[in-house]
Amino acid sequence: MSILQAVVLAVVQALTEFFPVSSSGHLVLARWLFGWDVFDGAPDLELAFDVAVHLGTLAGAIAYFRHDLVRYVRAGLAAVLDSGRRSDPDARIAWLLVVTAVPGAITGVLLGDALQNDTSIALIAVMLIAFGLLLAWADRRRGSRDITTFRLRDAIAMGLGQALALQPGVSRSGVTITVGRFLGFGRDSAARISFLMSIPIIAGAGLFSIVDVVRGSGVPEEFRTPFAVGFVVAAVTGWAAVWATLRIVRTRSFDVFVVYRVVVGVVVLVLLATPWR
Repeated sequence: MSILQAVVLAVVQALTEFFPVSSSGHLVLARWLFGWDVFDGAPDLELAFDVAVHLGTLAGAIAYFRHDLVRYVRAGLAAVLDSGRRSDPDARIAWLLVVTAVPGAITGVLLGDALQNDTSIALIAVMLIAFGLLLAWADRRRGSRDITTFRLRDAIAMGLGQALALQPGVSRSGVTITVGRFLGFGRDSAARISFLMSIPIIAGAGLFSIVDVVRGSGVPEEFRTPFAVGFVVAAVTGWAAVWATLRIVRTRSFDVFVVYRVVVGVVVLVLLATPWR
């Protein structure tokens, strides 16, 4: 794996983790389009690189939401130690964000390998189009709820949506924002909840995967520098993606992402119908 390949894949992963366009789908499409077999069929190395860039993306999200996270963690822990503080809105939101990770965690344990190994290019293209149009439909609904109205039913619904994103092409942020808009949250609040939801699920998946990496053959020395570069690039790009998405949706709609998804999906289907790939 070259430094250039690590940078390209890290940028693709981190941008599309928070842009509602599917990071897993774009990683598969990037390797397909460029004809990259950067790990020479070594699944342990591919897993290790995925862990590196996902942890980098996690670092970027934590850096952006650091003040919110400190507030929620403090309130959540205080509610455990002092029952009188369980009515604190910040404590409630903190524990509801944990609840959102449960459906995805269960689905990942039961079906994760099967879904992640389903790298059908045509299916990814169809998922990009279908869930892009679903996002457009949800975004046309009026909604002005903010994060302070986040309830258990919302956490369960958005958590179930997040579980669907194990299928490449769906998009974790895209489907959770879609569910949030259907539940009546404003664009900014739906995106903010979606991004905060990503932190426990990415952290949990990363820790789970690290165990597999440690049990495997480890990372050869020639891959360590590209992996480190991938981590740093993913962290910076992830922070920028969160900032950019929130800035866009505060003044505009999600239409730019919908159009992008549909165009990419159609182009991929057209390419599949030609002898080019």
